[in-house]
Amino acid sequence: MEPKIIKVPDETSVDRAMKVDDPMLLLVSHDTQTLIISTADHAMEHVILLRLAGFKDTELDRFYRVVVNRDGADWTFVCPESYKGITDRTRRIKEFYDNGFDTIKAALNHIGYAVNLSIPHRYRRHFSELSVKNLNN
Repeated sequence: MEPKIIKVPDETSVDRAMKVDDPMLLLVSHDTQTLIISTADHAMEHVILLRLAGFKDTELDRFYRVVVNRDGADWTFVCPESYKGITDRTRRIKEFYDNGFDTIKAALNHIGYAVNLSIPHRYRRHFSELSVKNLNN
């Protein structure tokens, strides 16, 4: 099933910004069914983008957060404590990484960004306890 794509503030503005390679904020729902996209200049932060798309702030933990342009995509890696009800912290973070990587890459390809996905160093604090091998794909 194709995901629902919500472009904020509207399709024309987002499409125009993508053509000139403005940095975009992207939210990808964990269930892969919803993509929300806007320019970084318009939304400024992922939680603001979520609100602009008609969602509640409390729903942010249902989404993977990404900043993307043609140079690449940066994943704001923040694993919610409630992710899939997994209580073991290490297993939860590993599953969040594995699922997120696949889901985000598919979403990026779906909207026309065949770029590398990376996690900035400031979001890698959990990785010392994981056996994550390739963080920049």
